[in-house]
Amino acid sequence: MQIQRLPLKIVFPVGLSLLFLAVATSVIVGPMAITLSQSLKAFTPWQSELPAHIQIVIQQIRLPRTLLCIAIGAILALCGAVMQGLFRNPLADPGIIGVSGGASLGAALAIVLFGSLASSFPILLTLGTVPIMAFLGGAVSTWLVYTLGTDKNGTSVTIMLLAGVAIGALSGAALGLMNYFADDQALRDLSLWTMGSLAGATWPGIALAFSTFGILMWVFDRKANALNAFLLGEAEAKHMGVNVQALKRSLILLCAAGVGVCVSLTGVIGFIGLIIPHLGRMLTGPNHKSLLPLSALLGALILLIADMIARVIAAPAELPVGIITAILGAPFFILLLIKQKGRLS
Repeated sequence: MQIQRLPLKIVFPVGLSLLFLAVATSVIVGPMAITLSQSLKAFTPWQSELPAHIQIVIQQIRLPRTLLCIAIGAILALCGAVMQGLFRNPLADPGIIGVSGGASLGAALAIVLFGSLASSFPILLTLGTVPIMAFLGGAVSTWLVYTLGTDKNGTSVTIMLLAGVAIGALSGAALGLMNYFADDQALRDLSLWTMGSLAGATWPGIALAFSTFGILMWVFDRKANALNAFLLGEAEAKHMGVNVQALKRSLILLCAAGVGVCVSLTGVIGFIGLIIPHLGRMLTGPNHKSLLPLSALLGALILLIADMIARVIAAPAELPVGIITAILGAPFFILLLIKQKGRLS
């Protein structure tokens, strides 16, 4: 079995250079024209000739947004790579097995039920209620999918995927009900939030996202060899000493937590967790030791590019970034289905 197609020590520096270039571009791209020299001056306090409004745009709007974009893209791609490896299915991602739907429903409940507290406790709403409800929603939906797909003989991937589709449909119906009964402000918040946006980036939110990414990356890297064993099948993984059931529970729970944090901070951003791991495999192969960090890097890069497109394509207005990722990801998903169909036939 071919483990690596290109060494990570070659692919990773190239991707990292592209990410740095994308970060520099992201800071200067937008409705307000800002040059690269101005963006550099914004971070040098002794440069007093830079207008205050440009400093505000760079330091309080575009830089936080760029950093949040990096963290969210990395988490979504990382969780997608883990779930595809865990289920041994290239079509698996947190959205397909219902995690995103459950997290969306939990966060939407927080917006509708606790939206009236936003004016009095904005920090509480941003960092407390919505993330917790999103995590609980993702965890509950994950538990339901896992329970439905597991019996005494083990876990059925097919049943888990079908259960995920059902949970996603149920979550969509519940979101529709909340849209129907929500007031005008909550309805607007829900509509914008379900399409995904990075416009609400805050420094506490960035800290939460990067902390989540750091924990997930550390844990997943330690489980990379076990995920490689999973590629051979559950029985083979057991013979190699892997505690299969414990591994499934821990990784699914961590993915639910990661997606729950992402959904609570930015809304629903689809297809990153689906397409990025495939790009990583095309570059370095299926070895999770290299696939996981590369997926995180590519996820950050692709979401950053999608966010720049969302900002400039209809300037001075701004499209929700979830629309851009869906436009980019849906054709890729169709290609995957065609490829799977060819294998089955």
